[in-house]
Amino acid sequence: MSILSYDVAAMLRANGLLQKTVKGTRREMDFHPVVKLHVPGTSAVWLLTEIDPDEPDIAFGLADLGMGFPEMGSVSLGELEAVGAQLGFEVEADHTFVADRPLSAYAREARQLGRIGA
Repeated sequence: MSILSYDVAAMLRANGLLQKTVKGTRREMDFHPVVKLHVPGTSAVWLLTEIDPDEPDIAFGLADLGMGFPEMGSVSLGELEAVGAQLGFEVEADHTFVADRPLSAYAREARQLGRIGA
């Protein structure tokens, strides 16, 4: 997971552990995104909130591949990194991003805009 710093990965894992205890219940958590990943020079953006504690390569968040259809779901960090390398681009963390609301609010806005506006 070299696309994530140690600290970011630790926060994502901690959120994943918290979510695991309530997943599928009314107590499921709506975390603020921990990290914004993007591909420089494109419209591809991912806002990630957690890593699955049972599958440490799988993160959850809001994905926007730049085609006008942002959606919440899971993404393989390894595949993200591998596909980027094959296509000659690098997925990077946006170190200036600071989440100011929960993921669901970003998702609502993204559905209205047809893209992640963060």
